[in-house]
Amino acid sequence: MTQETVLIDTHTHAYYLYGDAELDIQMQRCFDHGIQQLLLPNVDRASIPKVLGMAADYPANCYPMMGLHPCEVRADYLDELAVVERAIAENKVYAIGEIGIDLHWDKTTLPQQQEAFRIQTDWAKALGLPVSIHCRNAFDELFQLLDEQQDGRLTGVLHCFTGTLQQAERTIALGLHLGIGGVVTYKNAGLDQVVSQLDLRHLVLETDAPYLAPVPHRGKRNESSYLLHIAQKIADLQGIPLAAVANATTENAKRIFRI
Repeated sequence: MTQETVLIDTHTHAYYLYGDAELDIQMQRCFDHGIQQLLLPNVDRASIPKVLGMAADYPANCYPMMGLHPCEVRADYLDELAVVERAIAENKVYAIGEIGIDLHWDKTTLPQQQEAFRIQTDWAKALGLPVSIHCRNAFDELFQLLDEQQDGRLTGVLHCFTGTLQQAERTIALGLHLGIGGVVTYKNAGLDQVVSQLDLRHLVLETDAPYLAPVPHRGKRNESSYLLHIAQKIADLQGIPLAAVANATTENAKRIFRI
């Protein structure tokens, strides 16, 4: 990476390390590898202080999102949403997220997840903010919601995209970008075949740290400095220079999140 070429990690939970000296070490590794900006998706009320604290410590580099993760949607989800909504009102945030539908762990909460998604996408549209969407084992359910909620005002990213080319094209048609992370480097995931066919103007990069570390770090704790491996993989798949991937995805991220 040249000094002029920078990458943006559009989805990282690096703030899980807030208060630990390891966080500053990881941030320095980011800077050393050209990752200059990180977007921090909230997951529940407990993570709000960590997200805001990291953003305050690195105001030129870290940008908070606020949302309720679908795996945190439980019986008291309306109370949780009230806390998140207050945090949005009291702080500058750059997106509503991480929101979405997750049917991997618990299918019984689908009605509550759907309502939480509607509420939070309504916030995003009213505030003119993008969304960061989580989807696991729930493409059909998510697309049904997006068809319902998309009125021309909904923008953002389907984060950690791992779907088919058809699902990618449908997401793009709905006005959203695709967040590409470490899975694109996995040999048998199939995502490489999809990404090789996508135009860079539809993509942003992410790590989802500390999860889903890319090759050659697969199976270890992920961190935002590993974003460089994801960018290089996309460059290799599309047969273009790394700088082209970095420039295009960085411009996409800046435009989507207004940073």
